[in-house]
Amino acid sequence: MQRLWKSLIVAGGLAAASCGSDPADVAGTYSVNVANRANGCEFQDWDGGTASNIPVTITQDGESATASVSGLTGAYLDLVLGGHDFIGTVDGSDLELTLVGERSQSEGNCTWTFDAIIDAEIDGDVLTGEIRYESRTNGGPDCGTLTGCASVQELNGARPPT
Repeated sequence: MQRLWKSLIVAGGLAAASCGSDPADVAGTYSVNVANRANGCEFQDWDGGTASNIPVTITQDGESATASVSGLTGAYLDLVLGGHDFIGTVDGSDLELTLVGERSQSEGNCTWTFDAIIDAEIDGDVLTGEIRYESRTNGGPDCGTLTGCASVQELNGARPPT
């Protein structure tokens, strides 16, 4: 199970953010960088991992936004999570997007998936925030540390000046 996550540092992230009522303009093509932080799900080879220049395109319709991760990272997300599109909302300069994991894995009496949640903020053309990979299990007795776990990547990215 954890071997599948060895390359998770390549998993994409993006986002935008702060607080307010009018949504900021977050649409654009970003180059995103990630750095692995907390490893609550105990992914193998997680500590110290980084990835850069991840291509992410954010589209926006008012308060709704979609971030589509492309390139090798997008393909990896398809393989491991079952998709590469994060869907969510923009509130002021804050962005919260979720990729609901659809690729289930199992071991013994435990079956699980991972969701990826982006919480970020935009300041001008720069995104900063985090991506949390949160488990969803069937609650089986073999789930152990997977139950309720979360691993976190710090992210930053930029789009061409608007």
